[in-house]
Amino acid sequence: MKKVLSIALISFSVFASAQISLAGKANLIFPTGSPSWENIKGTVVDAANNEGKNNVGFNVGLSLKVGLPTSFYVMPELYYTSFKNEYTAANTTFDIKNNRIDLPVLLGYNILGNTLGVFIGPVASYNLSKEDTFNDFKENARDNFTVGYQFGAQLEIQKLIINARYEGALSKDERNFINRVSGEEIRYDNRPNLFMVGVGYKF
Repeated sequence: MKKVLSIALISFSVFASAQISLAGKANLIFPTGSPSWENIKGTVVDAANNEGKNNVGFNVGLSLKVGLPTSFYVMPELYYTSFKNEYTAANTTFDIKNNRIDLPVLLGYNILGNTLGVFIGPVASYNLSKEDTFNDFKENARDNFTVGYQFGAQLEIQKLIINARYEGALSKDERNFINRVSGEEIRYDNRPNLFMVGVGYKF
């Protein structure tokens, strides 16, 4: 019992001594890889691969930074993320929206006190996009939950935060688009790598 109380007291003292800050953040998103489109059941050509076009997106959210007794810190975040891809085939332009809830959980290290830090960690994403229709094509989402990773750096100047990060994919966003008339089927295979840059404000 004494050991349990001792561990609890130590944990409480560590938490109480930790520096905790909450910030709002907003970023511009630049997808760095093109989505892959495969005509797996076409009316004329089968298994034809093409690439689509990416557009600049954005995300906004909250970031909690919890300082540890050393120079390390933990930074869980919550974002609403939005960007889109475009692709034209079979006289149809597919305007694929990526509206997600992102939850990065990052481990960071302060290089210059609290002024400059670097971080790395996983990010879980849940796709909020609906199954849209494009002319005669009906979208069929296969998996709304994907996982990636992020690493980057942030600069804190009093209450202002400037950050940049890179996001890579560990799983993919896969969707099928099926023509309800001809049966043509096009597969969308994507969780693009993203470069993000933005600002934040500590409350």
